[in-house]
Amino acid sequence: MGLLNIIRKIKKSEKELRILVLGLDNAGKTTILKALSNEDINQIAPTHGFNIKNLQHEGFKLNVWDVGGQEKLREYWSNFYENTDALVFVIDSSDQMRLEEGGKELDKLLGEAELKKVPLLVFANKQDLVQALPADEISDSLKLNKITDRQWSIVACSAKTQEGLQEGMEWLIKTVQDK
Repeated sequence: MGLLNIIRKIKKSEKELRILVLGLDNAGKTTILKALSNEDINQIAPTHGFNIKNLQHEGFKLNVWDVGGQEKLREYWSNFYENTDALVFVIDSSDQMRLEEGGKELDKLLGEAELKKVPLLVFANKQDLVQALPADEISDSLKLNKITDRQWSIVACSAKTQEGLQEGMEWLIKTVQDK
């Protein structure tokens, strides 16, 4: 029994997950990724293309793809769907003017065949700002309760303070692991 447990631990430690991080420009995708990597988040420029980070989290190697969210780049998002194990969609909770736009983009993503049944984590980012909407209001606005073809969760977070990031990643890994 001891050898079997060792083999299971080795297999678990070899587990890789491909995570795709999308959202509108200025939602905080890169800041979240840098915060999860324990990197400096004080000087972040808009992503014109994509960033890849390899993170270790709870025995998993996470290959995290952060793709720019500018309108001109969104048409290229589909180039990154293949072999995605989990989708993280980042919403700027303080930007109520763009919430509808973000919802439309999320709906498009959820309709993509290559992302079918891929678990979804919505990070309701920038909760440290006074004007941020709470996660339950964002969930209602995005009509997340109508999602029935995959597991999903919304987590209030702040990339700046790192609040909620750990909780979201733990949910994501557990969900993919149980899949």
